[in-house]
Amino acid sequence: MPISVMPNSRTNPDGSAVVRVLSYNVRSLRDDEDALARVIRACAPDLVFVQEAPRFFRWRKHAARLAAKTDLVVLSGGATAAGPLLLCSLRATVDRTEDVLLPLTRGQHRRGFATAVVRFGGSVPLGAVSCHLSLHPRERFAQAGMLLDRVAGLGTPYAVAAGDVNEEPGRPGFARLAAGLRDGWATAPWGGEHTFPATGPRKRIDAIFATRGVEVLACGVPTGLPGVSAADLGAATDHLPVLAALSLPAAGTA
Repeated sequence: MPISVMPNSRTNPDGSAVVRVLSYNVRSLRDDEDALARVIRACAPDLVFVQEAPRFFRWRKHAARLAAKTDLVVLSGGATAAGPLLLCSLRATVDRTEDVLLPLTRGQHRRGFATAVVRFGGSVPLGAVSCHLSLHPRERFAQAGMLLDRVAGLGTPYAVAAGDVNEEPGRPGFARLAAGLRDGWATAPWGGEHTFPATGPRKRIDAIFATRGVEVLACGVPTGLPGVSAADLGAATDHLPVLAALSLPAAGTA
């Protein structure tokens, strides 16, 4: 699909909306933060699902700095969600947020979800969950189920879950998510497919998933998008981002 067809964000006269969402593992901002900010700004997202946000000393300051550099605001998450973070544009009206810590498995890193429910224009409420699943296969599969439960528990049939799945399509955890939600790339492929590593990517381990009522217009790695350079993508972090355009119906019409 041509790169030029990625729809821009907009609110339609009837209250329905098109929103851009971006998922990005930022490796605790250890790489070229200015390159990272340029990539995010060029994608012009309404929601950013961050993984590996800073979690330790002055983590709130680091998250706020990234938000300021990208013309966004911090919505939820960070250390209080064990790494997942949500950023949003000023288009978003926030209904509620919650940070969730998952059960800790001995010998593994703590995991969690950053969650929110937001509205754009006169659209239906949209649930959002940023996630980073375990490196351990059994724990990862269990966390995929917890993610589906968390999406269902947001109280809105329109929701997006996005993040670093740590495995490829067809593997048990990814397949569990794709059975319960729509895999954005598989639904409306656009741009690039593979997300890891950032230089010479060979695997699609980062993804955007949506509930059935959310229309996925386009989804993929924004390689070639105006303002997104190969040099910045390689310098920003060790993952490539995933960008999607989603269509939401107007409230009261769905």
